[in-house]
Amino acid sequence: MQVIRVHSAIRDYEVHFSGSFDFLTAFEDIPNRFYVIDSNVWELYRDSLFSRLDPELVMVLPIEEDRKNLYTVMEVYDALMSRSAKRNMTLISIGGGIVQDITGFAASTLYRGINWIFVPTTLLAQADSCIGSKTSLNYKSYKNLVGTFFPPNRIFLSPGFTRTLKNEDYFSGLGEVVKLHLMGGEQLARELMLNLPALAGRENAAALLSAIEKSLAVKLGYMQDDEFDTGKRNLLNFGHCFGHAVESTSAFAIPHGQAVVIGMMFANIVAKNRGLMSVALFEQLHQQALKPALTAQPDKGQLDTDAVFAAMKMDKKRTGDGLVLIMLINGFEMIKIDDLTYAELDAANHELQKLIGVA
Repeated sequence: MQVIRVHSAIRDYEVHFSGSFDFLTAFEDIPNRFYVIDSNVWELYRDSLFSRLDPELVMVLPIEEDRKNLYTVMEVYDALMSRSAKRNMTLISIGGGIVQDITGFAASTLYRGINWIFVPTTLLAQADSCIGSKTSLNYKSYKNLVGTFFPPNRIFLSPGFTRTLKNEDYFSGLGEVVKLHLMGGEQLARELMLNLPALAGRENAAALLSAIEKSLAVKLGYMQDDEFDTGKRNLLNFGHCFGHAVESTSAFAIPHGQAVVIGMMFANIVAKNRGLMSVALFEQLHQQALKPALTAQPDKGQLDTDAVFAAMKMDKKRTGDGLVLIMLINGFEMIKIDDLTYAELDAANHELQKLIGVA
């Protein structure tokens, strides 16, 4: 089993890659354990992988984006306290990024921190969110406004879980894989463009595992010396500035990773229009990296400039009058701007709509 060790100011932790699900059996030796499992994952594996679990030690959690809030965290608190949870309890959460956020926040705040093991089951969680120490909750219509920094003690990652993902969920994760590979430099970006047909076809397990490992390596590079997101790590928001706004305007009907793909398209348009990205590079990235990864189709209302502008103004990283945007530029360098204007947003948004065929 391959292991990646991640340094954290809070506590160092490990990511264990496994070609099987044998680690689930080993969990049975952990004292004072309690499982929180995504209801979708539970339905898929209840009679196989989870058949030996003691029902008294399992909370099956219905998962939707609109449940990623403090009220759902309180449900987890209630389940834990009903079993006389103590600080030596180990919370084992199994599911995607929403389960990670909810259970990670609960683990970080109950008794100011309990043991936590995370098993990511979606491509999005395996290739991106499982590392980074962040837990994030939505507040009303505001995306990821509340959160903590709290890494799991251990992460167990098996790409086998992705075989049962719906296409919508798989391609949401693929959006983040594309983002991280583009951020990893020209060589990795060109490798992605070469391998993207295999990844999109969902038939090549070796290509998928390699893509996950390389995605995490890129993210670790941006996290190094900036765990708490005050500098270089901000650049990981490539595609997220506009993407988070589209998630909000669509009431989360556009999956996260797909919104990120749309956000990268928008950022590339702005970079091109500012003369920071050549037309040739823009076209290559669109045709060979972004367009093949986009399966969602936003409508005109979801891309309304005024609605997007209002959502982007709520970006928690925004400190001045202009809008924040992370961009990839010539040379595969990443930059952050904080002077995007409404007029520039409007022009780029209209160009984006033509690019992706929004009527």
